[in-house]
Amino acid sequence: MNILIVDDDPQIVDSIGIFLAGEKYGVCKAYDGLQALEILAEQEIHLMILDIMMPKLDGIRTLMKLRESRNIPVILLSAKSEDADKILGLTAGADDYVTKPFNPSELVARVKSQLRRYTTLGSMGKQNGEITVDGLSLNTETKQVKVEGEKVRLTPIEYKILELLLRNRGRVFSAEEIYRNVWDETVAVGDNTIAVHVRHIREKIEINPKEPRYLKVVWGIGYKID
Repeated sequence: MNILIVDDDPQIVDSIGIFLAGEKYGVCKAYDGLQALEILAEQEIHLMILDIMMPKLDGIRTLMKLRESRNIPVILLSAKSEDADKILGLTAGADDYVTKPFNPSELVARVKSQLRRYTTLGSMGKQNGEITVDGLSLNTETKQVKVEGEKVRLTPIEYKILELLLRNRGRVFSAEEIYRNVWDETVAVGDNTIAVHVRHIREKIEINPKEPRYLKVVWGIGYKID
């Protein structure tokens, strides 16, 4: 597995690289968004660790450019801890968010968790094929999601949440239950993070996200697919 580390601080890049190399991952390095996109075009990358504040092309714009064609997991790094910054990153298509300074062991755990999901998405679905609810369909072999025949591009986390809810149509899942089913249990994920992912899914699959046809919120309890 090849991981691309992108940060304008060489010491941070080298430090993360040491820990990942110790786990036998291939490590690629970039120091701004433009370099990162060049590497992504030339090499097979399975996950990207991406700083937000960078010269030439910042992390958010780099992420948005990546999401035009690729769905690899992306973990954002930032010195900012405010919820608004986290929401911005997740809304742009990030799968996870780590605030500096961070524990390298926690970052490695998050990397493992994301790669595990990325490489096993649809493994259960090979027995079940396509899941369809009205005009919404999810193919667990091709990992394609369609609404009324039109393809919808989801991040790996968004896909996994939608798959969980579709497989259990009508059942209400609390944020904690979604966390236990989708995230690695060693990684703490807040209710707000899950809410952001759910909102992002609704923006992609609903004609009118404010009056959802599929993904419903049961206030005070959780989420379900109707």
